[in-house]
Amino acid sequence: MAFAATAYHHIVLDAQGVPVVQGANTKVVEVVLHARSSGLTPEQLAGELPHLSPAQIHSAMAYYWDHREALDADIEARREFAERMRREMGQPAFAERLARERGRG
Repeated sequence: MAFAATAYHHIVLDAQGVPVVQGANTKVVEVVLHARSSGLTPEQLAGELPHLSPAQIHSAMAYYWDHREALDADIEARREFAERMRREMGQPAFAERLARERGRG
């Protein structure tokens, strides 16, 4: 897969132009979403994401803050896609069965 260098050490753009952490197979938005959902600092994230160095995490967050509007739009598009898929696919049979069983107990 071809990557394009960026001005951010540790961050490259994949063939689709998506910013990823170089050599880690992790998208910048994945780091950002993990930080948002956990409320952890970049230093604490290093413990949660041991395949990333603190420098890689800081680079991902710096890239996010400098490209926040575009990445927030990407995050929102991903959220909307996931929600649309949930609606279209319906409740998985396993989840329905689990809900019925919990209702009996």
